[in-house]
Amino acid sequence: MSTDLETLRDSALADIAAAADLRALDDRRVSLLGKKGVITGRLKTLGELPADERKAAGAAINRVKQEIAEAIDTRRVALEQQAFDARIAEETVDVTLPGRGEHPGAMHPITRTRRRIEALFAARGFEIVTGPEIEDDYHNFEALNVPPDHPARAMQDTFYLDGRRLLLRTHTSPVQIRTMESRQPPIRVIAPGRVYRCDSDRTHSPMFHQVEALYVAERVTFAELRADLRGFLEAFFETELKLRFRPSYFPFTEPSAEIDIDGKSLGTGSGWMEVMGCGMVHPNVLEAAGVDSQRYTGYALGMGIERLAMLRYGVTDLRQFYNNDLRMLAQFA
Repeated sequence: MSTDLETLRDSALADIAAAADLRALDDRRVSLLGKKGVITGRLKTLGELPADERKAAGAAINRVKQEIAEAIDTRRVALEQQAFDARIAEETVDVTLPGRGEHPGAMHPITRTRRRIEALFAARGFEIVTGPEIEDDYHNFEALNVPPDHPARAMQDTFYLDGRRLLLRTHTSPVQIRTMESRQPPIRVIAPGRVYRCDSDRTHSPMFHQVEALYVAERVTFAELRADLRGFLEAFFETELKLRFRPSYFPFTEPSAEIDIDGKSLGTGSGWMEVMGCGMVHPNVLEAAGVDSQRYTGYALGMGIERLAMLRYGVTDLRQFYNNDLRMLAQFA
């Protein structure tokens, strides 16, 4: 190896060792091994040498090139480790310091409303019961006295899973049937949970929440239903209400009614607003669940949790509950 090549190698290795950071190291790599680098220039001059000297000169230059490349790689690893160590030292967290910037989360308004409903009914002696969200046709429709040609059974209204045998429950009423099948009156329960229907707009959602109440015992009357409903609704809205029981029809209750609240009594000034349906349990439903309809009577009622939450909190579009907008949810912190 010629003396000037040795000098070039020693100088290059010294420069590489002196590189203070990765950028400086890359600058040295380019100046030495790049297309216009010093070592590349030396290789380009091999053609000017006599033929018998080219092989030895080329081998010497390539050895120097290899040494420089290895030195650059070694220095790069060292600099990367230094940078990593510096970052770790800079970002060290003192776990003994007191916490800061803590922001408590907010309970979702639907959860808040559901728990409020459960607490109010529990105070009136109702037990909370649950059931499967994937139901069979018998418990969801047939045992509830829903005729085969009822519109609720239509494919466009119900999410069927296995032909027409299994489905996503359309209400929590099947829980009432399962409860009556497993125990004898007196029965005083509520069944909160998710239900599913093929519907979606500002006041409807494909998945929503219901609470249904069932009271079965000897000599249960419609007057008890009216009294319990008024007590619940006035406790829920924390004000005296003007209610209207409007005659209606449900296959599983007879007589049936829909409950309206005068918006003026809620301060909305929007006239009568429907809030739930109710009625006396149909004798066919009692018999289907194994309850003696000659001895026992009962009432049932059902309400949408979203509907009550919208009225209580002044929400005008049901979809706001499911948009995950923190500006909206933070109001319930």
